[in-house]
Amino acid sequence: MYSYISKIDSPEDLKKIPLADLPKVAQEYRDFLIQSVSKTGGHLGASLGALELNIALHYVLQSPQDKICWDVGHQAYVHKLITGRRDQFLTLRQERGISGFPSPFENPHDQFIVGHACTGVSQAYGLAVARDLKGGHENIVAVVGDGALTGGLSYEALNNVGHSETRMMIVLNDNEWSISKNVGAISKYLNKVITNPIYNRIRTQVEKGLRKFPRLRQLSNYALDSFKHLFVPGMLFEELGLRYFGPVDGHDVVALVEMIRKIVPLDEPTLLHIVTKKGMGCEFADKDPERLHGVTPFDTKTGQKIKSSVEAKEKPSMTYTQAFTNAILEVAREHQDVVAITAAMPSGTGLSKFASEFPERFFDVGIAEQHAVTFAGALAKGGLKPVCAIYSTFLQRSHDQLIHDVALQRLNVTLCLDRAGLVGADGATHNGVFDISYLGHIPRAVIAAPVNDAEMKRMIELGIVYPHLFALRYPRSSVPESLRKECGDFKIGESELLREGHDVGILALGSMVLPSLEAAERLQQEGISAAVYNMRFAKPLDENVLVQAASKFKLIVTTEEHVLCGGFGSKVLEFYEERGLTNLRIRRIALPNEFIEQGSRDGLFDHYGLSPERITQTILNTLRMSDVKEGFPLHT
Repeated sequence: MYSYISKIDSPEDLKKIPLADLPKVAQEYRDFLIQSVSKTGGHLGASLGALELNIALHYVLQSPQDKICWDVGHQAYVHKLITGRRDQFLTLRQERGISGFPSPFENPHDQFIVGHACTGVSQAYGLAVARDLKGGHENIVAVVGDGALTGGLSYEALNNVGHSETRMMIVLNDNEWSISKNVGAISKYLNKVITNPIYNRIRTQVEKGLRKFPRLRQLSNYALDSFKHLFVPGMLFEELGLRYFGPVDGHDVVALVEMIRKIVPLDEPTLLHIVTKKGMGCEFADKDPERLHGVTPFDTKTGQKIKSSVEAKEKPSMTYTQAFTNAILEVAREHQDVVAITAAMPSGTGLSKFASEFPERFFDVGIAEQHAVTFAGALAKGGLKPVCAIYSTFLQRSHDQLIHDVALQRLNVTLCLDRAGLVGADGATHNGVFDISYLGHIPRAVIAAPVNDAEMKRMIELGIVYPHLFALRYPRSSVPESLRKECGDFKIGESELLREGHDVGILALGSMVLPSLEAAERLQQEGISAAVYNMRFAKPLDENVLVQAASKFKLIVTTEEHVLCGGFGSKVLEFYEERGLTNLRIRRIALPNEFIEQGSRDGLFDHYGLSPERITQTILNTLRMSDVKEGFPLHT
């Protein structure tokens, strides 16, 4: 079926194909990607947009000796195919399959694990400096999407690169639709001139000849650069010290190869600006390119999601993200001073409807989580009620700002942490399993975990009036229908008893409430009476419930979708230790202190002991051990 790509298992195989045939190679990879990702799901749009660039880079460079640093792996699917992973592609983002992001533990052609944006220039610069200090000669290339240039880390690195004059190339992959008009005859002509070997040789010789005459050299450079700036929209990069080329058509694979061949040997930092179209070659993406960013299995003709047999039978259920959308809209209608902030994820965090209804009160700051938090703090200082919606895993970047710019200042910011817990196919880079630990040590910070849509709204209401940092964490999953009910006006730190019991007390947080209730049902069949509490808050804890539990139950169990270290269970242990209640039987059920790879949420829950069946077995085993070693405290 594929006359070209079926023979490509390495970059060396790609180089055997005539340059004129590369457009045919690109078309085969495009067809393959659409067919394959339609079955597995994945980040299709960006990989289709950068497809020709992937081919051109590997056609010119000698990877893995030459290093390609991808800024977010959304662009690198064809890179994976070229470097020997075509036969594994139907395992993409599947349990024990290949990752949806680059990973050096998966393949030597991948330099870094890249799931968060804005890292590419910094990492490439580090490799280039290391090469120079070791006397190497390999080429270093960073591939950066235009979205990554909204993040401060990119500019910190660009500032360093230009100042250092280190030899490396940055490819700016720009898929903004409006820029396509800049790709025309004049741009192509100018780039033919400025990439011509004769032009660059003359420029180098002139600079060498003028070294003894600094003033003349300065005037000469100024004349060359001024002339170039009249026509080329790269002044910002040139002023930063980068030699700018572009913009050029990022889908002309032959022209890209020729351009990269000319730029790579230049002994200075360079930036190649290419213009691409997200979702290029996928017909239904033309109407909605964002739709192809992250896809589940879909029909290749219509783009419509293909539901599993289980999904087809189930009634549509409300996700926690949708619950947040509804809650923030209701709260914003009631409170005119509520404003919403996100870091380039209005759709993912559920703020698109807020942006439509309250455009003047909505702020998308780009891929800039640090700025989002400091900005939110300043909005609070100015008398507003900022609600900052960011994925748990991305909020990690703003840790200093949370402490210094919000908490220390005693400012009221409400954080809404979507994707808290296991995210499934996105794997280790996106699992939000550290937020209780990195927020829990901050003085006065509150950490809440709603179990349903009613609690979501109530917690946002509590957050916007709390005078300090207030965080809600909720998973990438549906709100359990069995738990959807009115919740009343509970206070910060107040839990709820959902099931009576006298043998075991299960203190469940957020997403672990339903599995804990189901485990209690199973324990009942074993003759064990288990109480289940919806704790609602990891901080502050419901001290009354904890004191009562210490005297009431043979075993206290904590359940949470978070790592053991510094999590909810750890805070329960700390509470008892501070009060001298150390001779208790306590069992913490949580995720291990590991980076957990991709897989289905249900599969990962079972594997790591969070499913109802595994919770039941853990409690039974603990009770049996307790019977053997009566009086032995179990702090595990």
